[in-house]
Formats: sequence, structure tokens, C-alpha cells
Amino acid sequence: MKKKLLSTVICAAMVSTMVMGCSSGASAPATTAAATAAPETEVKDTTAGDTEAAKPDGAVDYSDVTVEIVAKGFQHDFWKAVKMGSEQAAKDLGLKSTNFVGPASESAVAEQIEQLNNAVNKAPSAICLAALDTQAALDAISNAQAANIPIVGFDSGVPDAPAGAIVANAATDNYAAGGLAAEKLYEMIKDKVTDPAEAVRIGVVSQDATSQSIGERTGGFIDRMCTLIGEDKCTVVGHDKYNKAVDGAKVIIDVGIPATVDDAACVTVANTLLNKNDLIAIYASNEFTAKNLVTANESLQVLGADKVIGVGFDSGAIQLDAIKSGVLAGSITQNPVQIGYQAVTLAAKAAKGEPVEDVDTGALWYDSTNMDSAEVAPCLYK
Repeated sequence: MKKKLLSTVICAAMVSTMVMGCSSGASAPATTAAATAAPETEVKDTTAGDTEAAKPDGAVDYSDVTVEIVAKGFQHDFWKAVKMGSEQAAKDLGLKSTNFVGPASESAVAEQIEQLNNAVNKAPSAICLAALDTQAALDAISNAQAANIPIVGFDSGVPDAPAGAIVANAATDNYAAGGLAAEKLYEMIKDKVTDPAEAVRIGVVSQDATSQSIGERTGGFIDRMCTLIGEDKCTVVGHDKYNKAVDGAKVIIDVGIPATVDDAACVTVANTLLNKNDLIAIYASNEFTAKNLVTANESLQVLGADKVIGVGFDSGAIQLDAIKSGVLAGSITQNPVQIGYQAVTLAAKAAKGEPVEDVDTGALWYDSTNMDSAEVAPCLYK
């Protein structure tokens, strides 16, 4: 899979329009999976000291640009794929250098803040940041602003950052992507949730209640599923952030969130949901929850085409194998390579004073029928 990613950095021709409804009846912004193509930038040497000189073909010279990239993690395959995209962008644009760092886990806030401070102290041309805790990062962000270092958010970005602190974001529209998961799952369980005689349950395993991206994927899934089923027929339980009581509703959406972000805690939550007799389907909001859902199922054997229908988000070896074997029906993939690519591209442009704006890096549904296609395969990672 790495070989595919290296040879095909940008997922071409990815078009999957996702128009999501929400509980209020309003529609969330439409999302297309097609992301901006990689720029064909020819980099040529310029006279020393003339860093702002335009190249003969009119393209901007980025050869003096340095970009520090501070991710939310480093070990997960997802972040390795993001790193791969960042490196490809640096190569295509001819940047002087990029440096990719991330903490050992997505709960290591102090470690990430230290990495961010180190990045600011290097006085790079720009910084790319996927913040674990924006409040904890405020001092470092202020120091970057004072030094006129533009910051680009990526993946979950830097939610609730001070006005003007983040010049642009490269990220998936997670609310729309969660809604797409709901649409695909609904088609598979429509007969069971349309005026059921007895109560039926749809499980949701969400990594945490604080991450903006996870919250949007979870909220997008719940809102869209309730819209499809009927607002007066669906009740949401399990967590105060999402609870919605509807008297007489026979479709229950049950949200489980582990107390800590570790495998054992997540497996426990998944086990609890899988053991409920009225469970007909379950959704896992990222790679972490999807792999632990599969792990929980190993002793229970309740997931499958004629059993409880499971869908995931992201990819990873365990999830890919589960989809191939039919344990999971399918999943939503972001384009992690494109996230890294576009983040660095935005950072380079911002460093040169070029106008930048948010980039939706897209999402796609995949299952055993299309996961090896030219459209989807480059966006999956192991």
C-alpha cells in the first residue's frame, strides 16, 4: 500500500457529493471528494538574496521556504500517510525543507506543546498545526504571530484559535463525511428501522468527546441518520453531548465513548454495545475505534452481512482486512496524503504572501467492491 501511495499521491477523479441534513432541518455544506490537483511547479535556481524574484515562467520561487509540521501523532499509519503527502508537496514546490513531528499519542498534549514551541523557535517560513488542545497552545500561537510566522491548520486544525491566528485549513469536512457514513449504513438497514415493531439500536463508538473532528464525524452521523429515519422516530442516548430524548421512538442511537483514549478502554465500550440484544448496526468514528470494534468482535462474532452491520472511518490494516473478510460492510476514508500535501502547499503560499483559503481534502466511501480501484486505493493506508 505504501508503494501505491508513493506512486499515486493525489487521488484523481474523486467526486462524491455529500449534502447532509441536520436535526434542525438545515443542510450542512456539500462536500466533494475531489481535491485540488498537485501543482506542476518548475523550480529553478535564482540569484542569491533575490528570494522574492519570480521565475521565468511566472511561478513563485519557494526554494527558501522552510515549513515546520506539528501533527497530533506520529506512530499511526494515518499520520505516516500525512507525512508522505507533506514530503511530496515539498518536493513538487521545491521547498528548502520541511520537518514533521508529532507526540507519541493523541493524549500527550504537553509533548505536542513542547514540539510546537520548538517549531516556533526555529523561525520557519510557516507552520502547519493539528492541535491537540488549542488552549494549551495559545502562548506558542501568539509567539508565532508576533514573529509573523503564518500558521496553517490541518486535519482537525486549530479549533477556537484567536481570530486571524490560522490563515487557512486543509481538512476533511468531517460533519459531511459522518453523514455519508450514515447514508451508506441506512441503505443497508432501511427495512429494519422503518417503523419497527420492537425497539432497535444503532451503536456509535466515538473516540472522545473533545476533539472537533471526531465530534463532527459523530454528530454528522447522528444528525443524518435521524433525518433519514425521521426525527420523531429516533432517540439518542449514551452521552450528554449527543443525547436527544424522543418519547415513543423505537430506533435508539446509542453513543459509547471510552473514558481514556487507549485500546483496552475502547474495546470495553465496543463490547458493551455489541452485547446488546437489540443492536442491528454500529458505526466507529475513526481508525482507533474501528480497529477496537473489530477486536471486540473477535470473541463475540456478531458483526457481518447477516448479523450486526458495522461501518468504520479511516483505514489501517485491521480495518481493511475486516472489510475484505466481510466483518465490516465498509468505511469512509479521508485522503491523508492530500491533507499533508495541501497543508504544506498552503503554508508555502502563505509564507510568500500569496492569498490562501481553506481546502476541503475530501472523503470517499469504500467497501470490498471498490477498495482496490484506482479512485480509492491511493487513499487507503496500512
